[in-house]
Amino acid sequence: MEPVYRTLEALAVGIRTVQGTRVHFDGLDNIPVRGGGVLAVNHTGYLDFLPVGLGLKERGRRARFMIKSEVMEVSIMRFLVTQTHCVPVDRSAGSEAYAAAVDALRGGELVAVYPESTISRSFELKEFKTGAVRMAVEAGVPVIPVTVWGAQRQLSKGVARRIGYARIPVHVAYGDPLEFNASDDVAEATNRLREAMITQLGRVQEGYPDAPAGADWLPARLGGGAPTPEEALVIEEAEAREKAARRASKRKGE
Repeated sequence: MEPVYRTLEALAVGIRTVQGTRVHFDGLDNIPVRGGGVLAVNHTGYLDFLPVGLGLKERGRRARFMIKSEVMEVSIMRFLVTQTHCVPVDRSAGSEAYAAAVDALRGGELVAVYPESTISRSFELKEFKTGAVRMAVEAGVPVIPVTVWGAQRQLSKGVARRIGYARIPVHVAYGDPLEFNASDDVAEATNRLREAMITQLGRVQEGYPDAPAGADWLPARLGGGAPTPEEALVIEEAEAREKAARRASKRKGE
């Protein structure tokens, strides 16, 4: 894990330099210096894992990211996932990935989870899956809410690509650790986590330096051009139907 992870960290630093990305961290002290913990991260773009990892590097920690299993179909991604001990998640059968994550947490590692399961086109928080809370309870570790804001401007769904030297500010907040236990109702605990992250997202957005009206990466609630959560849901449902049709066609052709 170490050699490849070090290489990826150096690559992330290089990408930040090439793009002129201005990364601001808040709450680094909330990352435990040792022991396990679940990092619950909002999901707004394809590159939001990079600033999360850079913040962990500042704290001397690394995380095992839970990622969708589809990336394993690409050889280079399969190599990177294997070498960095990330946890591929098959959404139709996630028990194996869940067990691997709990084992990692019990072994004192940090595991990064996207409770929304997929990128939010509206850039608002979608409904959460319960996995982050359940694995934290089972492993006896805290959940650290993590908010990334600004990375969606670089590469995301429904947003123009801004991969060059754009000097985009990216803010990352690591919130106060949340403790859950086996007596908690899982749905209520998950809602508590989501509410904490909604509040944290609002604070990060308030402190963000650049939010022009109509911007494609800005939520409609803030005057941006992104779809509302309701509009985003319609788009996502249509995409899901198309994806299901492609999978069915592929199976039929095999």
